Amino acid sequence: MTAATTDVAEPSQDTRKAGRFVYVAGVVLLCAWVLVPLYFLLINTLSSPEAVNAYPKSFIPEFDLGSLTFFAGFDGILTALKNSILVAAMTMVMSILIGAPAGYALSRFEFRGKELFRLLILLTRAFPLPLLALPLAVMFIRTGIDDTVFGLALVHTTLAIPFAVLITFSLFSGIPIELEEAAWTLGCNRVTAFQKVILPLVLPGITASAIFAFVISWNEVFAAAVLTIENRTLTAFLLQNLDTSPLHLKFAGGFILVVPALIFIFAVRKYLFAMWGIANR
Repeated sequence: MTAATTDVAEPSQDTRKAGRFVYVAGVVLLCAWVLVPLYFLLINTLSSPEAVNAYPKSFIPEFDLGSLTFFAGFDGILTALKNSILVAAMTMVMSILIGAPAGYALSRFEFRGKELFRLLILLTRAFPLPLLALPLAVMFIRTGIDDTVFGLALVHTTLAIPFAVLITFSLFSGIPIELEEAAWTLGCNRVTAFQKVILPLVLPGITASAIFAFVISWNEVFAAAVLTIENRTLTAFLLQNLDTSPLHLKFAGGFILVVPALIFIFAVRKYLFAMWGIANR
């Protein structure tokens, strides 16, 4: 009986080992998929233009700022970088100012067409942006906001609002309405109860929503390339000069695009974790 039991247990142990191996291999491959391109991007950014164009390439950076210096001095780069920052900041603010109240209303009020409204929010991402680019360009020209930072921020806000609404809706739904009712009994109205009770609890999640909106705008390239000519963002500017720009400029541009978003997310990672905790209550 003991031998039979041992024979039965051994396959189970082997299965656990195989499952652990597959899990570890999957994690390693996923990390390599993300980190290896970033590492090569870092190597080529922190190397001289000569080293970037040389072959074979070194796996150790030279810590030479020649590529970044060339990037900073390239005509139009700093203006495009400033436009990217302005558009992303405006997108972040507008998406929260619109998305957070919508998420609160969906979580706290019952009204006719509520489910249809939620569906329509999702449908804003159902249509590909290239399909909407031409009508948007015509509308912006007629309204006088074509080739402007504000016009591009409006488009990016449209892309970010569904995420902002759904995230804030989950956050507000995870907070019991009894907390607000208790504040009402203590003399607060709906506005003051929201400010003093609900807002401090959902602030990490709202911060996370703002981060997503910023990153969406920062990385978006199609609308920026189609709807702007003179006031291009950094992504559109790099795409415009992709065929003619040298290799070290491309690596430096990719580095400038990737690193700020990573630093932004890393700096507010605790708010992201807090958001997940609130949403899963």
